[in-house]
Amino acid sequence: MHRHLVKSALVAGVALAVLAACGTEGGERPSETRGTKAAVPAPREKKPVDGLPGMPPVLDPEDVYAADRPNRLSPVVKDFPSRVYVPNTESDTVSVIDPKTYEIIETIPVGRQPQHVVPSWDLKTLWVNNNRGHTLTPIDPKTGKAGKEVEVHDPYNLYFTPNGKYAVVMASLDRELVFRDPHTMKRRKTVPVSCYGVNHADFSLDGRYFIVSCEFSGELLKVDTEKMKVVGQQRLPFEGAMPQDVKVSPDGKKFYIADMMAHGMWVLDGDKFTEPTLMPTGKGCHGLYVSRDSREMYVSNRGEGTISVFDFTQGKLTRKWQLPDGGSPDMGGVSADGKVLWLSGRYDGEVYAIDTRTGTQLARIPVGSGPHGLAVYPQPGRYSLGHTGIFR
Repeated sequence: MHRHLVKSALVAGVALAVLAACGTEGGERPSETRGTKAAVPAPREKKPVDGLPGMPPVLDPEDVYAADRPNRLSPVVKDFPSRVYVPNTESDTVSVIDPKTYEIIETIPVGRQPQHVVPSWDLKTLWVNNNRGHTLTPIDPKTGKAGKEVEVHDPYNLYFTPNGKYAVVMASLDRELVFRDPHTMKRRKTVPVSCYGVNHADFSLDGRYFIVSCEFSGELLKVDTEKMKVVGQQRLPFEGAMPQDVKVSPDGKKFYIADMMAHGMWVLDGDKFTEPTLMPTGKGCHGLYVSRDSREMYVSNRGEGTISVFDFTQGKLTRKWQLPDGGSPDMGGVSADGKVLWLSGRYDGEVYAIDTRTGTQLARIPVGSGPHGLAVYPQPGRYSLGHTGIFR
């Protein structure tokens, strides 16, 4: 009996030795077996972006909107009350909406023909662009109170260089890009342009240039940010083109330009600045707003009362939402949590709140006459590039 047990043990030992030899044959050591950390490929290193001098570092070279995730508020704005500021161009007022109740809680008198409400680079001030009043009205977003107007000629729209060094006034009728001090608004450099109606813009991933739309002559400009110089100009290949809002893709490789008369978005290679191609979206394509996860962009079609949804990864439109009672969806922004798209109804004296998951209209709020570039504030991000809220 004892000899039998010993024999069985010897046989089992030999079998285990053979299995062990088979398991390591071909050079795969036990410490390198599949599923261990050693077998997982190292993540691809992302090359740092050589940004505009003085610009905060790009968080993700593959996503310019990486700082805009839901509710990721800067310490500067985290205690500001959530509000929607609506400039009424024909009423010379700003309607202030509480997004929780959908009610107007205040109406602020401002200068003549307010076009946009623009968050400052440092996030501390909201500037109301009183286009025909030739002033900017500062609003303190912490208290909601307006300050003393600042004289600025023809401020149709307002942007800020990514390093916070300059404010850039889109002087539409003056045919100028005016670089100003971002706090005092003192003029620093005036750049005359030959196109008509400079109005919207966005900056490249590295902040070294920006693309500008010229509404009334159907042209695009490319501007060197540091040199404050126009380095490219082209006419859009569509008779009667009327370019509006501009947004860069998350990876920084393309710019999208809404066109109200071509009824779609132009897709442009910003680096090469070659002729863009047109992607039809809907009648009166006007405003462009990126989702909080950087996957989609909401496109307002002012002439038909719809919002198209564009998928960046697929490079195509995936959905279209119809406002139930029609309307004229124009400019706006996305709520801090990413769940609501707010748009002004330019020709209907109202504001729309739209569910970004379903496209359902949540509210339709009467405001003043000619509501335009409304700002949802605060929003996530480290700093503002201007307009109704382009954050990085």
